[in-house]
Amino acid sequence: WSPREQDVVYRVLVPLNPPPGHAFHLELNSAGQMAARTFGVRVELVCTCKREQLGQKLLCFLHHSQEELRRKQKPSLLETLCTGSYLDVEKTSHWFYQLVRCSWLHLPQSYSWHLVFQPCSRSCQFQLSKGKKSLMVEMLFGVRQGDSDIFVVSQPTEAQKGGSSVFVSRQPAEADFIPSTAWPETYAVAEVKFFQHIARQVPCESLHLKCLQVFTCILRGTGFSSSTWKTVVMHVLTTVPLSRWRRREFERRLWDIMAYLRRCLQLKRLEHFVLGNERLPAEISLPPAMRTVEPLNLFEHLARDPAAHREAMRAYGQLRFR
Repeated sequence: WSPREQDVVYRVLVPLNPPPGHAFHLELNSAGQMAARTFGVRVELVCTCKREQLGQKLLCFLHHSQEELRRKQKPSLLETLCTGSYLDVEKTSHWFYQLVRCSWLHLPQSYSWHLVFQPCSRSCQFQLSKGKKSLMVEMLFGVRQGDSDIFVVSQPTEAQKGGSSVFVSRQPAEADFIPSTAWPETYAVAEVKFFQHIARQVPCESLHLKCLQVFTCILRGTGFSSSTWKTVVMHVLTTVPLSRWRRREFERRLWDIMAYLRRCLQLKRLEHFVLGNERLPAEISLPPAMRTVEPLNLFEHLARDPAAHREAMRAYGQLRFR
C-alpha cells in the first residue's frame, strides 16, 4: 500500500526453499535487539542416494564423483549462490534478475509493456510502463523460520535502516553497511496476516486502512515514520472494539489514534506489535521464543535522550495542528 498513488511500489516476497541435495540452517549473527536481528543462511549438502534408489535420477553431491557431477548435474548452491557456506544476498538477487530478464521475453505482456530494471544489489527492482501507465515492482527474497510467519529477507526494514523516527541521532555511515551474507529478520508477513484478520471482522474493511493512509500522508516532515504509524494503528485496532470502525466514526478513530500516540510519547514507550504481544491473533504463527519475549520498546531512545523526547512532543503538536 502507499499513501500516494503516483509513487506506489508493489513489493513481493519470494520465499526460497532449498533445492534437492541442500538444506538451509538459520544462524543468528548477533544477539542485539530482537527487532534488528540479522541471520546467516548456512547451506549444507545432504545425501540424496535414497531418492536415486526410488527411481529419481538425482546424483548425490556427497557420494558421487566430482567428474560425474560436472557432466550430469548442475553445480550446487555452494558453488553458485554462496560466499563460503552462506547464501549470498547479492549473488541470489543477480541470479534472479537474470531469470526475470530472460523470462520476460517469453511473456505476451512484453509486446505491450516496457520493462526497465532499477539498480539494486539486495532485491530485484523494475519499472513497468505502458503509455501513461507505470508501476514499480520490488521482489524481495526470504527464508522462512521453521513453519512460522517470521522470515529473514534480503532487504532491511525501515526500522533496521534507522527509519523508526528522526528523533534519534544517526549512527556513523559504516553502521548502515550490511554484509552480503546477512539476512535481516522481518515481521511483515505476520503484520499482513493481522490486517487480513481485521478486514474479515470490521464493518467497513477499508476504514482502518484509510486512517493509516491519512496519517501517512500528513506525517511528512514531522519526524514520525510510516512504520511508527502502522504500529500505533495496529495497537488501536486491538483496543477499540471492531464494531466501532464504521465510516461515520472515522473522525473519532483518527482522534483515538492521536490519543494513543500521545500516551506513548508521554510514557516514552511504544511496544513492538509482534514481539511479546499477547493480543496477537492465534492464526499468526510465531517461533515459540517470540511469544514469551518481553515486549520491545520502540521509543526507548526517547527515554534515554531528553532532547529527542522534547522534539518528538513538539512534532506531535505540529501534527495535531495539521
